[in-house]
Amino acid sequence: MVANPGTAFSNTDRRFYAWAAGVTVLIAVGGFARTYYLKSLFGTPALSLLVHLHAALMTAWVLLFVIQTRLVAARRTDLHRRLGVFGALLIVAIVAVGIPAAIESARRGVTIGDLTPLMFMVLPLGTVIVFAALAGAAVAFRRRSDIHKRLMLLATLSILTPAIARVPWPAFRAVGPPLFIGLTDLCVVAFVAWDTWKHRRLHPAFGWGTLLLFASQPGRIALAHTAAWERFATWLVG
Repeated sequence: MVANPGTAFSNTDRRFYAWAAGVTVLIAVGGFARTYYLKSLFGTPALSLLVHLHAALMTAWVLLFVIQTRLVAARRTDLHRRLGVFGALLIVAIVAVGIPAAIESARRGVTIGDLTPLMFMVLPLGTVIVFAALAGAAVAFRRRSDIHKRLMLLATLSILTPAIARVPWPAFRAVGPPLFIGLTDLCVVAFVAWDTWKHRRLHPAFGWGTLLLFASQPGRIALAHTAAWERFATWLVG
């Protein structure tokens, strides 16, 4: 979230990004309440240091997104830019920790549905890569606030799938990745559609960013079923 926001948000922009931040917090906290935020109340299994670090970094990202949207809305662009440096470093840290965390999960046999742990590993790895691409592009366009803020929103929405997947409802979880990914996409479509309606056009940042996110999803599933991925995943888990 490194930006030169330029002009202040309009009232509708403030509401738009406030809603986006609120939805992100609700999904993240609700999804990970049993397994992380309130795990002491539910007696869920202990987590490794790597998983704790990964969770802390992702939590920091969500909090940063909330803070940054509020700073721009309050016209505190000076603080927004300063915090943006931390945001750029946080992106690097999320990638550096997220990849080994996904590999560790495969080693522990974590999976959903009928996917093997090695096949399932492509989903969190793909999430990290897509997040890095969207957030990294947002940093690159930090002087173009119209592009920057939309790519940051897409990057943040793109990491909601793991939280959605942890909703503690057996019938819900039994559907598996198609439902989790579909609900993530529904959030993306809702915000992109509203922005498009408001501005009477699909902004290119939303167009290309959404295309990247949506195209990556069936691509990950298809890749997971290939022999090449099985060999590569086997090598990764060592």
